[in-house]
Amino acid sequence: MKNNEGIPAARRGWFMKGLQDGIPIAIGYFAVALTIGITAKNCGMTAAQAGVMSITMLASAGEYAAMTVIGSGSGLAVMVLTTIVVNLRYLLMSTALSQRLRKGEPFRHRLFLSYCVTDEIFAVSMAAPGEFSPFYTYGVTAIAAPGWTLGTVIGVLVGTVVPGRISNALSVALYGMFLAVVIPPSRRDRFIGGVVVCSMALSWLFSVLPHIREISAGMQIIILTILIAGAAALIRPVDPDEEAAGPKEEKI
Repeated sequence: MKNNEGIPAARRGWFMKGLQDGIPIAIGYFAVALTIGITAKNCGMTAAQAGVMSITMLASAGEYAAMTVIGSGSGLAVMVLTTIVVNLRYLLMSTALSQRLRKGEPFRHRLFLSYCVTDEIFAVSMAAPGEFSPFYTYGVTAIAAPGWTLGTVIGVLVGTVVPGRISNALSVALYGMFLAVVIPPSRRDRFIGGVVVCSMALSWLFSVLPHIREISAGMQIIILTILIAGAAALIRPVDPDEEAAGPKEEKI
């Protein structure tokens, strides 16, 4: 008999941990998605159409870009190309996340994870300690994606009656969640803190430098990710044994 009796329980443990960690993400997504819903309504989309878009594309920038193209009356090809360019950074995130999978993990998990990748879900998934389990990311997505979709639908239905100041205030929850992800590892490791500070500084420079600031936000993120992550990897490569230290999947 194979020694895999604890695997289902371990997967449930990871999934439940993901659900728990996904709650603040879902709250932030719901708040931000209200503005997505308002934009969708302004460009003539129904609640059902906006809901389908949100559940199939968990990307605020991508949805905004698509809705802008829809509102301008441009063709389908323009909308698809624009959305792909804006969302290109998720290709890098998916590649990085897939590298954390154990050797021999079924290929289907790579496909499922590609749907789950957003900025926030990627961040908490990469920060998960010990041997990575895709069921952790599934748990986060299981609560974050409905929060995003529900916020979009409600934004279409009643978003126009919500004062803009309240909607903007709710959106701060998403930035607070980002800080909660970044600050703890930065306090434990000065090198990570330095990388975070450098990332913020370079991101600001990209937003003000002539010509560079004309590059789309998605492409800027891709360039910064390659430069900063590549430099950090060269300066301080990760020890696979050290990365795997921590609670293993069987102990969840």
